[in-house]
Amino acid sequence: MWKVARWCVLPTGQKGTYKRWTFLRMDNKKVSFQNLGRIRYKKAWDLQEELFQSVVDAKVHHTLPKPQYLLFCEHEPVYTLGKSGNRQNLLIAEQVCRSKNIDYYPIDRGGDITYHGPGQLVAYPIIDMEEFHVGVKAYVHKLEEVVIQTLRPYGIAAEKDEKAMGVWIDAQRPAKARKICAIGVRTSRFVTMHGLALNVNTDLAYFNYINPCGFTDRGVTSMQKELGREVDFEEVTYRMKAAFSDVFGMKVVEELCSPTPSF
Repeated sequence: MWKVARWCVLPTGQKGTYKRWTFLRMDNKKVSFQNLGRIRYKKAWDLQEELFQSVVDAKVHHTLPKPQYLLFCEHEPVYTLGKSGNRQNLLIAEQVCRSKNIDYYPIDRGGDITYHGPGQLVAYPIIDMEEFHVGVKAYVHKLEEVVIQTLRPYGIAAEKDEKAMGVWIDAQRPAKARKICAIGVRTSRFVTMHGLALNVNTDLAYFNYINPCGFTDRGVTSMQKELGREVDFEEVTYRMKAAFSDVFGMKVVEELCSPTPSF
């Protein structure tokens, strides 16, 4: 809840010229959650665009309640190149990608090239940052904090790197620094889309065909690699959803309900 002030002119003859009215506006932190499961990148991207536009339209036309969304999914193998990325960071030809059944899309998020695939938990928040009182920089930091909080119960000491977006292990040790989660976003009118990709049980061999996020001197890792065992994907999903609620103060509402894990 936050205060909004308005000034109005008083009728002639009343003491004073202006009067200040203050009223309260309730924050809208309700977010509809949907787990899309395994889905091809283009289909999820089209859905994001549709939902993104619905939030922007609602904001422009002051439609209440304004919709907001949080989508989780896994993708079939795909490389995506951000609008500021370098095509040379894809180290194989597009026809080779096709022969390996890997999709490739230049897209409208920030950042460079990354990989999405099975065993990777992808989160797409489509929210109005103004409802959460954050700008773009603070929003990205909160995404990083969501991942750090998700990893903490597993004993994985993840951290931010002020010089490189995403979540890292050993970020301050250049020879050992490795990224466990990539982040790339797009915003318009303070509404967000795209998001983060956490390597849970990801096949890291796919990163051999790219310079991940444009880096040639830093590695990538996964929860499975750090822990030396396969990780319960549903458990990580549950923990990340809880972390979004905690870090952003979201009221997450299930659109497609699933049973609560028993861990």
